[in-house]
Amino acid sequence: MKFILILLSLFSITTAIAQDKQAVISGTVTYNGDPVPFANVYVKNGTNGTSADIDGKFTLNVPSGTIAIVVQSQGFRTQTKQISSEAEITQEVNFSLVEDVLGLEEVVVSATRNRISKKEAPVIVNVLSSKLFQATQSISLADGLNYQPGVRVETNCQNCGFTQVRLNGLGGQYTQILVNSRPVFSALNGVYGLEQIPVSIIDRVEVVRSGGSALFGSNAIAGTINVITKEPINDSWEISSNLGIIGGEALDRNVNLNASTVSEDLTSGVTVYGIFRNRDAFDANDDGFSEITKLTNNSLGAKAFLRPNDNSRIGVDFTGIKEYRRGGDRLDLAPQFTDITEDLDHNTIFTGVDYELFDDARKNSGTAYVSVQNTDRDSYYGGLGGGRTAADSIVANNAFGKTTDLAFVAGTKYTRNFKRDVFTTGLEYQLNDTKDAIPGYNRLVDQKVSSIGLYAQYEWKPSEKFTALVGARLDHVDVDGFYTIQDVARSSNVSETVLNPRLTILYNINEDLQFRGGYARGFRAPQAFNEDLHISSVGGEQRFVIVSDDLESEFSNAFTASFNYTKDFNKTQTNFLVEGFYTTLENPFTIVSTGTSLPNGSILEESRNGSGAFVAGTNLELSVSPSSDFLFQAGVTIQRSIFKEDQVLFEADGSVPGEQDVILEEFVRSPDVYGFLNVNWTASEAFRFDVTGSYTGPMIAPRVISDSGFIDLVDTESFLDMTTKVTYHFDLKDTFHVELSGGVQNLFDSYQDDFDRGAGRDSDFIYGPNRPRTFFVGLKFGDF
Repeated sequence: MKFILILLSLFSITTAIAQDKQAVISGTVTYNGDPVPFANVYVKNGTNGTSADIDGKFTLNVPSGTIAIVVQSQGFRTQTKQISSEAEITQEVNFSLVEDVLGLEEVVVSATRNRISKKEAPVIVNVLSSKLFQATQSISLADGLNYQPGVRVETNCQNCGFTQVRLNGLGGQYTQILVNSRPVFSALNGVYGLEQIPVSIIDRVEVVRSGGSALFGSNAIAGTINVITKEPINDSWEISSNLGIIGGEALDRNVNLNASTVSEDLTSGVTVYGIFRNRDAFDANDDGFSEITKLTNNSLGAKAFLRPNDNSRIGVDFTGIKEYRRGGDRLDLAPQFTDITEDLDHNTIFTGVDYELFDDARKNSGTAYVSVQNTDRDSYYGGLGGGRTAADSIVANNAFGKTTDLAFVAGTKYTRNFKRDVFTTGLEYQLNDTKDAIPGYNRLVDQKVSSIGLYAQYEWKPSEKFTALVGARLDHVDVDGFYTIQDVARSSNVSETVLNPRLTILYNINEDLQFRGGYARGFRAPQAFNEDLHISSVGGEQRFVIVSDDLESEFSNAFTASFNYTKDFNKTQTNFLVEGFYTTLENPFTIVSTGTSLPNGSILEESRNGSGAFVAGTNLELSVSPSSDFLFQAGVTIQRSIFKEDQVLFEADGSVPGEQDVILEEFVRSPDVYGFLNVNWTASEAFRFDVTGSYTGPMIAPRVISDSGFIDLVDTESFLDMTTKVTYHFDLKDTFHVELSGGVQNLFDSYQDDFDRGAGRDSDFIYGPNRPRTFFVGLKFGDF
């Protein structure tokens, strides 16, 4: 008996030693014969993984037996190979990747706050790549956002160029804009920030429509837009320059610089980028007043990482933006000597640092981060309103203002990976402190909003076919706001705690067809948002928005359901998406013109609670790529945005004969149909052709037609904004490439033709494409 026990012990020890002995897999990852650097190589459903080096070579220790080796790299389709490995035997396994032209297997972070493949994410994530920004000849973030389903960017002011992005029919204040996954894009940034961020610093933009509130904060009712700046990947540099001629008159000049370097051992890297932009003002109707503002933007930024060891990473990013814009008339004069001028000088800094820590098995990870945005702004909103008297001059000199804005975010996140499931939790503190003062008008917005959010999420995957994402975010929000304009003063003192749940599911019906469905609850506390901070002019006077006394929190319930069909027909990639959305709003914030004038003649508008509203519609998207040389994408959104009870837009006070309340059932500036088109064709190694476009259907645009603020509701026409571009590429040598490009934006000159005229115009009466027909040429060279 003792002898048998000894044999069993020896057998167990031998078996354990054999199990500890691992095989070695080595090989090279290539694409069209060229190495793919830094590709991820790992054992499926295991803990062993590595990254290829700069030459695409890798070595991986794996357990013996039959295993699956997976290779992933951004921009390529995931590839899996089944192999049989033997202990202490080295085996060569090479991978030749295929380009993922449609981006179906891109790794995104906005769906779950963790890195996950788009195809495996329970939430639909659309990605705008640098290729799309180049194809559309986008200079700023605002130019390129239209090319996704459910997304529409609009310009809201002739004098200053205020832009906002609408997701699924909801206004810009309902969208949470992130910079490198951090919510430091404040309400003030929401007024001009979309045009301030140059695309030359952007690696990609991830868009999540609806349902993001549980993870990213209270303002993500319509969804999130995550702007991710460029990471250092390899040694490269490039210089590019573009010249646009707007309407055959105004010049738009742009110069960009990008450079990156990465250490040979891949433990550190840095990328730097800079931009200089100078755009002339454009007057569309020859009345002496601008429809497109004069703009100068100088931006400089950097992003770096350091890996102290295999289990940690430190990241740092910095972007500084100095922007000057001016609109109105006689731009060569000091603003107080003009009829109407909006003059803004922004100095903005975005910066952040994060620290990631992993265990050896990559089952546990933690992140700590701090991000800051700070803006100093000098402004002028006013003029003489067409007059030249001494009294007018005094009023004009009262229009200078000063704004300071601080956004601060600090938080921690912990993720636990089980065999299939993933648990994520985190704590986040947010602060936005804004002070916007125009002493001459006795106008002040002094607002401090702070919140502490605790979120948790469980990704449950009981099988390969089904995934459920269950999460909630508990926010405690404090708002301390004081708002004055002339003799009107309001305040907002709010302290409330709100729980927002979220549930989304993914079901793989078969290999080609997926179903996703979800629900999310969201809220917004009473405070001033981007539209409330914007000042426009009408009748030669300023129009101000102030928070009403009894403003209550706004809540939302968002439901989504979609079918996503993806199939390869030989070498042809196809993808078709049908998504339905339905969002209800309780106590929606609406802006109402009060019909009364302030002592200085300015128009007063109030932000009030509406009776309720809903937005419902469908997003359709089709993508086809027969080869890596050709891509076709098109999408359309069909929707309705309706108030449950007729909404008052103008409240008559009875002092002006013939004026009465203006009420409306539909949302203004919200077309029932809009869409996009994107066609890219690489005809040869030298030539590439791009045709892109966006369509905006008819909508209702409010137009102020009297000094009291009385509104006329205008039914607009539809617009088709098409861009064509041709690019010629040649190599002077292996490490020096040159690209020449040229084309036309808004090819058919589909542009608004009924702008208000003169100093008394309603500067907010602007809709349609953001520029008329524009010719452009470009030059890019470097090692890219």
